[in-house]
Amino acid sequence: MFQNLLLLLASCVFYSFWDYRFLFLLLFSILLDYCAGIKIHHAKSKFVAMVWLWLSIIINLGFLCVFKYYNFFAESLSALFFKLGIQSNFGFINIVLPIGISFYTFHGLSYIIDIYKKRITPTVNLIDYALFVSFFPLLVAGPIERATHLLPQIQKKRDFDYKQSVNGLRQILWGLFKKIVIADNCAEFVNMIFDNYHRYPASALVLGAFFFAIQIYCDFSGYSDIALGTARLFGIELIQNFNFPYFSRDIAEFWRRWHISLTTWFRDYLYIPLGGSRGSKFNQVRNTFLIFIVSGLWHGANWTFIIWGALNAIYFIPLLLLKKNRNNLETPSKGRLLPTFKELIQIISTFSLVTFSWIFFRAESVSDAIAYIRGIFSPSLFILPKGDSLMGAHNPKIILALIAIMLIIEWIGRDKQYAIQSLGLNWARPLRWTLYISVIVAIFYFSGIQQQFIYFQF
Repeated sequence: MFQNLLLLLASCVFYSFWDYRFLFLLLFSILLDYCAGIKIHHAKSKFVAMVWLWLSIIINLGFLCVFKYYNFFAESLSALFFKLGIQSNFGFINIVLPIGISFYTFHGLSYIIDIYKKRITPTVNLIDYALFVSFFPLLVAGPIERATHLLPQIQKKRDFDYKQSVNGLRQILWGLFKKIVIADNCAEFVNMIFDNYHRYPASALVLGAFFFAIQIYCDFSGYSDIALGTARLFGIELIQNFNFPYFSRDIAEFWRRWHISLTTWFRDYLYIPLGGSRGSKFNQVRNTFLIFIVSGLWHGANWTFIIWGALNAIYFIPLLLLKKNRNNLETPSKGRLLPTFKELIQIISTFSLVTFSWIFFRAESVSDAIAYIRGIFSPSLFILPKGDSLMGAHNPKIILALIAIMLIIEWIGRDKQYAIQSLGLNWARPLRWTLYISVIVAIFYFSGIQQQFIYFQF
C-alpha cells in the first residue's frame, strides 16, 4: 500500500512539472474509468453495462478530440466548405495539448473494455488503479500497458532485486546513448535539411530522410528503454515496445516490431472487433486501411500523418491478400552472425519503404512532403552536398560512424529485449566496467543539442 502510494504521489509530482493544471484532467480520467469499471462489473443487465462503457468511451475520446483534433477538423471542414462555395464560421480554440493524453486515455479505455468483455474484474483499490494509469515511466510516452499485465505487479509487494536493478540500469544506459548520442545529433541535420529542403541537392535530401528514420527510432525506442529500465528499479516489468524493427524483412514484420504496445492495442480493440482478417477480401482491405489511418491520426492532427498511415496500409495489403503477412515471425538470421543475401535485400528494401513513408511523418505539410520527394527524384541525386552546408555540433561523417556502431551492436543483440542486455555480462569486471564507462563518456562527448522526445507531442 505504502509503496504504491509513494509511487502515485511521485507520478503526480512528475506530471505536474510539465503543467500542474492538466493534472486535474488526468485525475478526472482516472476517477471516471475507476467508477465506470466497477459499475460495468456490477451492472444488473448488459444494457446498463453498455451505458457505462459508452459513457466512459465518449467522455475519454471527447477530451482527446477537443484537445488534439478540434482545430484540425474545424480547419479541414472550413477548407472543404470554402471549395464548395459555402460560407462557414468555425471557431478555433487556442489550447495546449496535455502531454501524454493519448497514452493514458488508451490505458483507461483498455481497462474498461476488458472489464466489459469479462477478461478482468475491476480493482476496488483506487490507489492501485491510479498508479496503473499514471506510473511515471510510461505516463507521457508509453508503452501502453494492459491491466492484465501491469495491475498484478502493482497489487503485490515488491522487494529490491539487485539483478533486476542492474538489468534496468543497463537498459537506461543504452536508451540514453540512443537518445542523446544518435537521435539528438540526427535531429540537427534533419531540422536543417527538412526546413530548407529547396536549398539542398537530392543526395542531401536522401541523407535527411535516412537521418530522420534513425532519429525517430532512437528517440522513441531510447525513451522506451529508459522507461522500462526505470520501472525495473521499482520491481516492475513493462512490456517491450520495440523489437529491432529496422531488421524486419517485410512491412508486416516491421509493424510487429515497431511501437508494439500501440500496434497490439489497435489490433485487439479495433481490428479484431471489426472482423480482422476474416470475411471477404473487401473487409480485410477495409479493416487494414482503417487501422492504419486511425494509427496515423492517433499520432497527430495533420493530413501528413493520415497519408503516412495510408501509405503503410498500401505496403501491408499485398502481404495480407497473398497471406504472406506472417512469413517472418522468428528473429532475423536466427543462429547466424550475418544475414543471407536474400535477407539483406529484404531488410534494405523494407527499411527503404519505411524511410520513404517517414518523409510524410516529418514534413510540416503534405505540399512540403511532395516537394521534398520531388527534390529526391532529381538529377542532383548524384551531386554530393558541400561539406560546410551540413555542419552541426559534430561532423555528419562522425554521426554516420556512430550510427553504424549502434546498428552493429543492435544486430548482435537482436534476440534480446534490448541490445546490450547480455553484452559483457560474462566479461571480467574491469572489462565490463570499461564498457559502461565508454558508453557514458560517449554520451557526454558526442551529445548533441538537447531535443525534446518526439513522442511527447502525441
